[in-house]
Amino acid sequence: MPQGQPLVTPEDGLSTKQRRNRPLVMVHTGDGKGKSTAAFGLALRGWNQGWSIGIFQFVKSAKWRLGEQTAFEQLPAGFGSIEWHKMGSGWSWSRKGGSEDDHAAAAAEGWAEIKRRIAAEEHDLYLLDEFTYPINWGWIDIDDVIETLANRPGHQHVVITGRRADAKLVEVADLVTEMAKVKHPMDAGQKGQKGIEW
Repeated sequence: MPQGQPLVTPEDGLSTKQRRNRPLVMVHTGDGKGKSTAAFGLALRGWNQGWSIGIFQFVKSAKWRLGEQTAFEQLPAGFGSIEWHKMGSGWSWSRKGGSEDDHAAAAAEGWAEIKRRIAAEEHDLYLLDEFTYPINWGWIDIDDVIETLANRPGHQHVVITGRRADAKLVEVADLVTEMAKVKHPMDAGQKGQKGIEW
């Protein structure tokens, strides 16, 4: 894309303006760090454009207070709006607190709420953080996700983060970025630290 120009012009009957303003499905996947961080940066850009942003986190514990959430809550009024939701019963990587069935039901409830909001066109940007995991664990039906995203009404962008994005999700997405880990402090035994991991 030299100077921001696409390499091809599709014969889709759309004007340049129509094509430029088409709502996108974006996926940030891969084993490298930065998937959620990039999505939060996108949310900040959308807020600056006056968009309504809905952030839905699926794996991070409801007890955790992330730096991005605190920062977004301090943003002044007058631009866009940001809603932050920790979906489900606060399950995390360790899956403590409740059975797997409880977590699966909570994830399904979270997805049902997102579907309701998409149908009602409640947000301009949906950030589904760590959403690939409940899909991969079979808690949320990938075919339902694909149908919902492909047929969403209006002008709604969706960004999904998480490792091992399902091939069907990659296929329906307009933009897919794979974060590849080259080197990480944890490789040398260093634990995550505030300001870097959270």
